[in-house]
Amino acid sequence: MLYKDFKECKLSALGLGMMRLPVIDGEEKQIDEAAVEEMVDYALDHGINYFDTAWGYHGGNSELAAGRALVVRHPREKFYLATKFPGFSKENMERVEEIFEKQLEKCQTDYFDFYLFHCVCESNIDGYLDPQYGIYDYLMKQKANGRIKHLGFSAHATVEEMRRFLDACRDGLEFCQIQLNYLDWTLQDAKAKVGLLNEYDIPVWVMEPVRGGRLAKLGESHTARLNALRPDEGTPAWAFRFLQTVPGVTMTLSGMSNMEQLKDNLRTFETEKPLNEKEMAELLDIADEILGKKALPCTACRYCTNHCPQGLDIPEIIRLYNEANFADGGFTVPAELADMPEEKKPAACVACKSCEKACPQQIKVSEMMKNFAEKLKG
Repeated sequence: MLYKDFKECKLSALGLGMMRLPVIDGEEKQIDEAAVEEMVDYALDHGINYFDTAWGYHGGNSELAAGRALVVRHPREKFYLATKFPGFSKENMERVEEIFEKQLEKCQTDYFDFYLFHCVCESNIDGYLDPQYGIYDYLMKQKANGRIKHLGFSAHATVEEMRRFLDACRDGLEFCQIQLNYLDWTLQDAKAKVGLLNEYDIPVWVMEPVRGGRLAKLGESHTARLNALRPDEGTPAWAFRFLQTVPGVTMTLSGMSNMEQLKDNLRTFETEKPLNEKEMAELLDIADEILGKKALPCTACRYCTNHCPQGLDIPEIIRLYNEANFADGGFTVPAELADMPEEKKPAACVACKSCEKACPQQIKVSEMMKNFAEKLKG
């Protein structure tokens, strides 16, 4: 197992994410705890020492499983446990103390090694920063009391909003978890997010390294191109080798659902084999081809917005449209759209096509807006 230095910790480069644990009869809330115990034991025996859960995972049962399979059964000093404050739901904002205490109880621990503001994005950043809720102050108090060893945040926000959050909480934030893989390098502007975190000297934690399994298997032509470069490298491993090439990556979390996935990923993390320039170029070219089949090629030049009589943020709407299409809905898309004023949503487009005349990419914006509005209505 590869290890990374972080503060006083020596972290396994691969962490076990507890968002996609094995379940019984396909029921998300019915965690197969015997299978989880087997996976946790095997992970620890083979060098994984970082385990990541959250309040909302598996309908609230992931933290319980972490407590029973990990905390109760293994020496506390042998692993690092991470969980998160669920600010993705606005009604939780005023419950920070209640929820934190409950999380300690569910996980059967006296402290969390790593604790995160969960899913910082446009729809909740103001709540996270609102002094009436006192979330930052409360978590910093727990950090001072030793019940949180390290404080960070996970983010699905734009680069601009991430910067705002970093500036507001800079003294307390030690790491940031983002969705990072070779598809989201462009689709979710992960390249710019990595650049921002490097600028602030914030270590990068990675979620969705294989895009929910999407990068674990590619089409025949793409697989053949990668095999020609590295015949002995499996398809999922390319996603991890990509991350080994990205500056600042300290922790890579994988939501492994069975022993086969766990063993395969462990084999990959026995060695560090970053991509060379040719391999990186080939992988990103494949990503462009994959995205090109579903994603509109918006470069956010914003020529279109100068011609929109409705004042719509067309590049932002296209970003959400691409994410919704590629991720079959995208769990952050509904939340982001919910906070958008009705007069700024896709349905507000009047199909005047003024934006299309200014678009260098010749995107048929009016058709996209109509299609998106119909999908949202449905």
